[in-house]
Amino acid sequence: MDGVGDEGNFRVESFSVVPTAMKTLITLFSVITFAVSAAELTDIPLKTIDGSDTSLKAYEGKVLLIVNVASECGYTGQYAGLQALHEKYEKQGFSVLGFPCNDFGGQEPGSEAEIKNFCSTRFRVTFPMFAKVSITGESKHPLFAELTKTGEVQWNFEKFLIGKKGEMLARFGSDAEPEGGEIEEAVKAALVK
Repeated sequence: MDGVGDEGNFRVESFSVVPTAMKTLITLFSVITFAVSAAELTDIPLKTIDGSDTSLKAYEGKVLLIVNVASECGYTGQYAGLQALHEKYEKQGFSVLGFPCNDFGGQEPGSEAEIKNFCSTRFRVTFPMFAKVSITGESKHPLFAELTKTGEVQWNFEKFLIGKKGEMLARFGSDAEPEGGEIEEAVKAALVK
């Protein structure tokens, strides 16, 4: 059939164009929704796990993996993979940034000192850790308010990949392993941009 009906009206015989058009729209929407301004992210005040004031400006020009972490979560073992990823690419301009959070199941009940001790003794974490933050609800930290404009964080160990210019490049769920998969591939790609 030629796609024209008996009355001369156009009739679609195949929907192969629709999925392609939808993929294009979804991709465009994703790019637009990830358009978190670098200035918005880098200007947000942060506190390190030791209580020092800082911001993401301290990491200007680096590729960052921002992760909400917890010490008593089923994903806590990912600290090892995050540390390995940090060590592997640190000299190339990459850093993992850990933000302890007690919002999901009360799985980060400790103080900053307890969290720091746990991370350094159990996983030998050397990547920057920050003061405990809330990432949901009305007390959501401003950094996570910006990062979650595309949707709320669902659980601990959700990951946000930030490019060298401070732009959000990708977002990964809790079950995405730091090493040897999509996260590591995305980090490598971001480092060569």
